[in-house]
Amino acid sequence: MNPQKKFHFVFSLVMGAMMIFLMTLVITFVNVGLSENFVRLWMKAFGIAYVVGVPVIFFLAPVARKMTGRLLGVPG
Repeated sequence: MNPQKKFHFVFSLVMGAMMIFLMTLVITFVNVGLSENFVRLWMKAFGIAYVVGVPVIFFLAPVARKMTGRLLGVPG
């Protein structure tokens, strides 16, 4: 795997973990509050979202980069 593809892959894993960790925390809290099973529900949501979210980040990040470049008039 070339360094650029390796970077993009690892970036997707790390960015996915950070974003999904925070978003599932907030949404789980909004939906169930600090219930007795909060952590279990949050981790379940995190696991499902991570499996879905990382591939989405991996495939859509380059598209978002290009769109941003076009919107700002700079190379993406």
